Amino acid sequence: MPQHRILIANRGEIAMRIMLACERLGHEFICVHTQPDAASGHVQLARERGGPKCLVRIRSYQDASELFAVADAFGATAVHPGYGFFAEDFRFARRAVKRDRPLIFIGPSWEVIRDLGDKINTKRIARTLGVPTIPGSDRPIFDEMEAAEMAEAIFAFQADQGIAEGCVLVKASAGGGGMGIEEVYDLDAFRAAYRRIRNYAKRNLSDEGVLIEQRIFDFNHLEVQVAAERGGKNAVHFGTRNCSVQSLGRQKRIEVAPGFDPSSLSYAFDAAAVLASITEHSVRMAKTVGYDNVGTWEWIVTPRGDPFLMEVNTRIQVENGVSGVVSRIHGRPETVSGVDIISEQIRLGLGDPLGYDQQDVRLEGVGIEYRIIAEDPADRFTPCLGRIERFTWTAAPWLAVHTQAPTAATGEPYDIPMDFDPNLALAIVWGKDLAQARARGEEFLAGLDLAGTDTAGAPLRTNIEFLRARTQTILHF
Repeated sequence: MPQHRILIANRGEIAMRIMLACERLGHEFICVHTQPDAASGHVQLARERGGPKCLVRIRSYQDASELFAVADAFGATAVHPGYGFFAEDFRFARRAVKRDRPLIFIGPSWEVIRDLGDKINTKRIARTLGVPTIPGSDRPIFDEMEAAEMAEAIFAFQADQGIAEGCVLVKASAGGGGMGIEEVYDLDAFRAAYRRIRNYAKRNLSDEGVLIEQRIFDFNHLEVQVAAERGGKNAVHFGTRNCSVQSLGRQKRIEVAPGFDPSSLSYAFDAAAVLASITEHSVRMAKTVGYDNVGTWEWIVTPRGDPFLMEVNTRIQVENGVSGVVSRIHGRPETVSGVDIISEQIRLGLGDPLGYDQQDVRLEGVGIEYRIIAEDPADRFTPCLGRIERFTWTAAPWLAVHTQAPTAATGEPYDIPMDFDPNLALAIVWGKDLAQARARGEEFLAGLDLAGTDTAGAPLRTNIEFLRARTQTILHF
């Protein structure tokens, strides 16, 4: 593979991991940062590994024109969007590859991002392939009678699932940000709610389309990690992960691979069959649509073991490392302790063939990923801003910690930037089985020393105790 110069269009720990992956693969990188991130670990690492010539200060991570100007000024040949920001923006990906000085976009092709980024379209594609999806409409509904029939079918499905108090979501199809949504718990109240949402949509969005969906309660959230080569000719999965430990705002806090563990826990359904089903569906759908990079198929599983596809995330995800730590590839000795999925993403994005099939991928042990965040779980997970004064842990061969907080490496105080979410670190633990992984996770959290003060001078609040409390029940359903 020819050497590339890759613009890393992101920040924090993901930017650091992309830098290290570039280094392993023999590529140069260009790192950007904003003024609030001047003290971030990704800036320090870029300076150490690449020198001042690879580090550029910008005004915003979300200014595409500025990022492309940096790419041109420094001779970049590719751009890696990380996660967030432009990672799932098909317009940014399209602009990158179609401009006068084209860049390779390290992610799926822009057409794939566009087609699968539309949740309605994803549901429609899935249904044509026989992939189970969440009950509800796969297109906007403009007819009240059709909408009522859909709602009746969803209430019946929920009753069949044993849900005592069913709920249907009535949503403006052109809405967003939580606006134009009502929860309906009774079929008799449905028509009035449908009319209200349709009128709201017409008045505020100039689009009368309404979606009817099932309100999700008491489900486990599972994901399938997929990797595919350019052209969509070959695709594999790196197993499943369970992301059901979340904040009140549905933000993930602990991820576990595999998604269930029938070897040590009892389930009310055939958990192994569910895992086999969702991986088969995910890879088959990826091959059918010509998926051509790393991506995640997100599923919900009911208490009865029925899986339903929610959506496809067309990017690398925060939790990629927990899938990587339990994966091995036959004939690739560097994967004996896990697959670096970010390196695989870069390699595939630059045009390398996959080079292995599903039979070459072996899953071993259990991985746990903790998201360490400055927040107060007791106060609805309210973010806590301030200064980190101590951040240390005991190193172990079964542990990897990724953090942009320089305190962990240098001991220097670090002010948490107010411009971004207060995510401080990701910790990935591996064990030969669930019991060992949980014991090691508790050992890590017990020995973690994270201290500082908030902006009012009070002790910095974190979610460490929340993570400890939830460790013993992971993968229970």
